[in-house]
Amino acid sequence: MPEAQAMTPAGRRILAAAEELFYDRGITAVGVDLIAERSGVTKRTLYNQFGSKDHLVTTYLAERDQRWRSLVRAAVDACDDPVEAVTAPFDALRIWSRTNTRGCAFINALAELPDPSHPANRIATNQKHWLLNLFMDLAAAAGCSEAASLATRLLVLHEGALATQPLALDTLSDSTGLARSLVRADIPTSGNG
Repeated sequence: MPEAQAMTPAGRRILAAAEELFYDRGITAVGVDLIAERSGVTKRTLYNQFGSKDHLVTTYLAERDQRWRSLVRAAVDACDDPVEAVTAPFDALRIWSRTNTRGCAFINALAELPDPSHPANRIATNQKHWLLNLFMDLAAAAGCSEAASLATRLLVLHEGALATQPLALDTLSDSTGLARSLVRADIPTSGNG
């Protein structure tokens, strides 16, 4: 993947156009002709910058993943209480969802690119594993007794809220509340009865 700081202005325009089109219309529905047209470059420039559509898709998902992880880390870092930090990814999702209303780009990519050897598939898969591991690490740091099991439940709640985002439902509020209840219930109480 081209490094963000090494990418030319044309490469940035191509990537911005590709991100909008891939997210709004789907990866397989969008061709390089449309991306080149939208970004104001020739197909030759697109191929000079990215080599292939697969590489452009991979770069799009990798950059999106970096932005998502940065937002989640900032939400976690803003928490003074380790118990609150466990559900910080839900708070990050609320912020992220303000401008990303078509559900999860990574789940969408996995549906369109099911071959596990595709580099974009690996990025999408790694993103989900990263979130699961983050939930587990945060739960362990908060003293949760069943951190691995709790992390799985939190991931399912988080992904469910994300998957239902395109519907006219606010599942994120209920999912966040349930996540906080699950975390509190998994914190061992001390003392005698």
